[in-house]
Amino acid sequence: MDSSIQEKIEYSIVENRNAFIAVKSYLIIGLLLFLVLMFAGFLMRAAQGTWLEMNADIFYQVMTAHGGGVVGAAMLASTGVQWYFLRQHVRLSNKIFWANFFIFIAGAILTFAAIFKGQYGGAWTFLYPLPAMSVGVWSINAAAAFQAGLLVIGTGFLLLYLDMGRAILARYGNLARALGLPQLFGLEPVNYKHPASVVTSTMVIIVNFASIAAGAIVIIMGIINLYFPEFKPDALLMKNLIYFFGHVVINATIYASVIAVYELLPHYTGRLWKTNRPFYFAWFAIVFMVMGVYPHHLMMDFPMPSWAVIVAQALSFGSGIPVLVVTGYGALMIVYRSGIRWTTTNKFLFLSMFGWAAGVIPAILDAMIENNLVLHNTLWVPGHFHFYLLLGMLPMLFGFTYHLTGEGDHTAAPRLFDSIGFYAYAIGAFMTSMVFLASGAHSVPRRWAVHFPEWVSFAQVGTIAAVITVFGMLLITLRGLFSLPWARDPNQAALLPDQANVVS
Repeated sequence: MDSSIQEKIEYSIVENRNAFIAVKSYLIIGLLLFLVLMFAGFLMRAAQGTWLEMNADIFYQVMTAHGGGVVGAAMLASTGVQWYFLRQHVRLSNKIFWANFFIFIAGAILTFAAIFKGQYGGAWTFLYPLPAMSVGVWSINAAAAFQAGLLVIGTGFLLLYLDMGRAILARYGNLARALGLPQLFGLEPVNYKHPASVVTSTMVIIVNFASIAAGAIVIIMGIINLYFPEFKPDALLMKNLIYFFGHVVINATIYASVIAVYELLPHYTGRLWKTNRPFYFAWFAIVFMVMGVYPHHLMMDFPMPSWAVIVAQALSFGSGIPVLVVTGYGALMIVYRSGIRWTTTNKFLFLSMFGWAAGVIPAILDAMIENNLVLHNTLWVPGHFHFYLLLGMLPMLFGFTYHLTGEGDHTAAPRLFDSIGFYAYAIGAFMTSMVFLASGAHSVPRRWAVHFPEWVSFAQVGTIAAVITVFGMLLITLRGLFSLPWARDPNQAALLPDQANVVS
């Protein structure tokens, strides 16, 4: 073999190994963050249930860290899933992937320092003008550091999305072709093997690039206001930008994570997940829907234009349908009579379909204008997004993690340790979500450090549910920590395109 070709092959092997180490690093840090932040959630519920004394200032610091940290951990871990599978189809940069990882760590340290050293407790939404109105609880510098940390994290992800977009454009020519639009509109014959991970990743890149850009704009305006109070941006504009940013980013973590379902269920069933016109239509529609529904967070902001609120309600009713129909129905069909072995990997992947499908129901109820007036500032809202994240997104990540550790091979039977972790987590997460929803249905407000006696019983049941959830999460995290560092890539041959591409 020619020496130059041999060198390129050896270089690609090193690159593959480096890429897999990076993916495992994303997952490990994500798992650790989730475990710590779930424990923080348990502490808050115990404090609300009067089983633990916690100063109100400390409570709001923990709440801020919990909310912002979960969003960050979800972004990090879900991006690890997305990048791993997208790299099987396009040439991505390991250096930029690693750069984003370390930028994320730096931004996370800055935000947590602002919270626990600077005592910032204004919630992860940093709603203007609250960061500048702490009545002495935190300093201007602490509020600025928190927002600057978010800006740093966002910068890293923007760089990564630029690299992903570059790679997709290099392979497919334009984003429309990557989304499958020529096939959707009959300009090209339908190719059932067009990668689902490419379609999904393209959608995530488009919406997240827009949302992070909006977040950067509002953060910069907020920091300017902190140091130059005479600069007073429009409060409603600031709130629109913040919720556009936050809503899109957290929803995109589910869309990035579902790639694991598209890629792994065919692996375990031996069946092809066909990308057809309904599939392309669903992902094309969700590009606009996910960016258009955020005003359902602002229905009680009466200066909001009526048309925006009405459109948000209409889009909220339909936003879950396009993807859930093709994903949920597709998962059922690909598993039906396939002879699949129900390893922990597959159980988590299928649990995620339930969590995603069922989690949309309380979200739609809250998005109804009349319901929103009585539900939105209650624990109903944490109920619906805990349902989405705990039972939807996270099981996708767990299934992917177990797959990488080798548990999910065709002959493996679930270990007792893994089974206990799965059932403890599933039961605890479902209980946690339902207690939040029940609390909201009884008008228990969200973001209150101290609960009235009539509400304490809800918080106490929620604390028990949190204990079960954290126990399950602990077992899952331990499994990942002990197995991931030694795991070999189960799909290493596909990490780069074929050898002809490698050596060309």
